[in-house]
Order: sequence, then C-alpha cells, then structure tokens
Amino acid sequence: MRLKVKNFNWLAGRPVVVLHSQTAKRLNVFQNDRVCLENKHKFYAVVDIFPKLVKEDEIGLSEEVTQAFSAKTGNRLDVYAAEMSQAAQIIKSKISGKELTEKEIGVVIEQIVKNNLTEAEIAYFLAAQKIQGMTIQESVFLTRAMVKTGMKLKFSSNNIVDKHCIGGIAGNRTTPIIVSICATAGLKIPKTSSRAITSASGTADVIETIANVELKSDEIENIVNKVNGCLVWGGGLMLSPSDDKIIQVERLLNLDIESQLLASIMSKKIAADSKKILIDIPYGRGAKIATLNESKKLGHKFEKIAKEFGMKILVVYTDGQQPIGNGIGPVLEMLDILKVLKNDIDAPKDLKEKSLFLSSKLLELGGIKDSDRKAKEILESGEAYKKFKEIINVQNRHKDFDKRIKSLKLAKYTKIIVANRTGKIISIDNKNINMVCRILGSPELSSVGVYLHKHIGKISKGDKLLTFYAESKLKLEEAQKYIKKNTVILTT
Repeated sequence: MRLKVKNFNWLAGRPVVVLHSQTAKRLNVFQNDRVCLENKHKFYAVVDIFPKLVKEDEIGLSEEVTQAFSAKTGNRLDVYAAEMSQAAQIIKSKISGKELTEKEIGVVIEQIVKNNLTEAEIAYFLAAQKIQGMTIQESVFLTRAMVKTGMKLKFSSNNIVDKHCIGGIAGNRTTPIIVSICATAGLKIPKTSSRAITSASGTADVIETIANVELKSDEIENIVNKVNGCLVWGGGLMLSPSDDKIIQVERLLNLDIESQLLASIMSKKIAADSKKILIDIPYGRGAKIATLNESKKLGHKFEKIAKEFGMKILVVYTDGQQPIGNGIGPVLEMLDILKVLKNDIDAPKDLKEKSLFLSSKLLELGGIKDSDRKAKEILESGEAYKKFKEIINVQNRHKDFDKRIKSLKLAKYTKIIVANRTGKIISIDNKNINMVCRILGSPELSSVGVYLHKHIGKISKGDKLLTFYAESKLKLEEAQKYIKKNTVILTT
C-alpha cells in the first residue's frame, strides 16, 4: 500500500509509525505489529494505531523513523506488513532449545540496539535464556556482541581496575567507598554503574543524589585521567547499549537471568577498558544465590569469560544473608556512605568492613603491596573522603560538594516498626526489604526507603527494627500491609 508521509516532531524511544485504524485493517496489522517501509531501501518500524492523528492515506513517522529513513512530509512510501524478522526467527529457535551461533546472537543484539525489536520480542529472548539456559560459549558470544555494538572508553594505562557486585543485597553501597580508596592509592577506576533493576536502588541512583552521573565518554576519560576515578551511570554512554534496553525489560519482568548477568557485567567492564576486575558474589538466604557451591559455579563462569577476553579477574564470595549498611534507598544509602568516609562513630560497621575488604583485594589486584594496611590507612586518615569530594566536584563541574550534602533530605512521613517480643533475628530477607522500598517509591523518589536499626543477633521487646520513609501516608500503609503478609525479618 502506498501512503503519504506525515512527519511528527517527537521521539517515541524507538522507530514508530502511526496508522489510521482502517489503513491498519487493510494492511492486516495490529497495535505493536511491525511494518516495512520501502523507498529505494527498506526500514522496519512498530505500529501505533491512532485515527485522530492521521488520515486513511497517511502514515505518521516518529522522529526516529524520519531521521533514519530520510522521508519528508508529502513523500509517498510503500508500506506493507513485515514478515517475521531474522532476529525474531532466531529468538524462536532459542525458545525451542537451539544453541545459538555467534552470528545469530550478533543479529539479535544488533536489532535490539537499532530499536528494531519490540519489548515483547526482547522479553521472549530473555525468557528463552531463562528457560533453556545458555552455554558458556553462548555467553561469550553474547558478551562480544554487546561490546561490539557500543562505544569504548580508552585509557593509556594498562592498570585500569574495576569491581562489580552481582547485586541482590539491600544497601551494600560499597562502590563509592572502594572507588575513593583505590583512586587515592593511584589506581585508575572508571566506575560505570547501573540503576536499580530489582533492588531498592543502584549505585547510579545513589550517586545521583549529589552528583551528575550522565556524562559523555570523553568527559569520563578526562575525569579519570585527572582524579583517577569516576562514579557514573553507564546507560547514557552507549557502552554496551543493548544491555540498558534489556535491563528495562528485566525490570518490568523482575527477572535475574544468569547468562544476561554474565554478559551485562563483562561487556560493561570490557567497554570501559578495564584490565583487572574484582567480582563480588554474595550468597546466603535471601540473596540471589543461596549456597557457596552455586556461587562458585557462577564465579567459574566469570573466570572463563574473562580468560576469553584476556582480562585478569578475582572473584570473592561474601555473606549475603542480610543487608549491608543501615540505609536502603538512595538518600539513606548516601548518608551511610558519608558516615563511613568521614569515619563517624555511628558509621555502619558492616559497610565499612566490607568496603575495606573489597578495597584491599582490588588494591592487591592492581599490584599494590600490603593492601590491607593501605586501604585502612587511606580510609581512616580522611584521604578517601577528600578523594570522594574531589570526584563529585569534578563530575558536577562545581566545587559545591558541601552544598549538595546539605541538600539531602529524607521523606516527611515515617513509620517505626518495633520488635513485639524478645528473641533473636536469624535472617533479614533482602528481596522483601527491597520490595518494601519499591512500594515506598524507591528509587524514583530518592528520599524514601527503609532504615534498618538491627541486624542478625539478639533483640529485646520494643527495640526499633525498621523505620519506613515515604512521601505519602498511603505508601506507608501499603508497606505495612506488605510486611504483614511477607517475612522481612525472621526471628526466633
């Protein structure tokens, strides 16, 4: 069918065309189906049906289609229902249990980056990985494809280090402390982090409470060369861009998929030019991985992928049976970080100890001797705090660190949950406490979340256990309803 172009000057987030309902009927396409546009060359786009925006002989083009296809208002295009794409056929074969080749995985990732796959198709790709699994070779292919379709940072040093935790532990905001310690010690650590997927907040969400985290690649290279480290969101950099599109769907489905996790982490590290990587795999009740044996199986897979790309890697296995730190939610976690860096007397002991442990391992990986003593000395001397302040000021292009810190505010509505009897906390469920935070509105609302007053150990009747922070009373009520039906703190 030949239709007249009508350009819309808005971005849809992916290539979208708008059709009249009668036109869609004649083409035999429905909402979110794909059509093929042809005028010297072919282009595919997703259908949106909206009769009030276009006439029966028109096709509306989103800005993405206009830019890619170079079609102007009044031009005529041949439009017809698209056949099943090659990428969709590959996804279908994976659902059936086929092991994919490097070329096939490359096609899928390339089409994701080009916005040529719908959210439903990406969801099927993720579901196929979840149900059928992926071999280690497929994970290598997936990692390589994700790196290939994005940009790369480049540093002159061969001693670029990085760390990553597989996630799932509430709080656990060790990264800003580790970056500050390692950068002070002279290592270069370009830390690109994600936003929350299934947790209450990600490192990028937390740092964003006081700093600009959306920087360009050349800005990051300059910052790291100047102050040895950065704390930025990887999503805006086009480093492994398919990963961020996949994460959006994972967040919708609340899924954690091993093969995707492996490729996601490793592709980001490779794209950031990291040569030496520390991987933190927490395990235990309430963590993503329940046992040490399972976590070691995952660790071996990281090691195999790192070997394929000539990277030096160290995997550590840490206690994941409860949250790390007291605050859970962007501002609450930032307040914990500041307490540790400033060596406050009430700083969370577990957050400090884990940050020092991981820092010493990364320093050792970077070739620094007596790493345990060095990490502790840098933190307790206040040098790490100075470096953190320096990194934040450079990212903000202003010396406004103190002003930003003073602006941190917690939500105005609170609810304190107390122990109804004397006993002992035997576990704190990370998944459920993260869910409570999300019910309260985290990470979209940085001021909300949960403060954890007690960790595993003895408690007395009337002790404070949790404080909820919310921007509305309704959210507080919803959180209380959730903890009545789901065990957040298990006691005896």
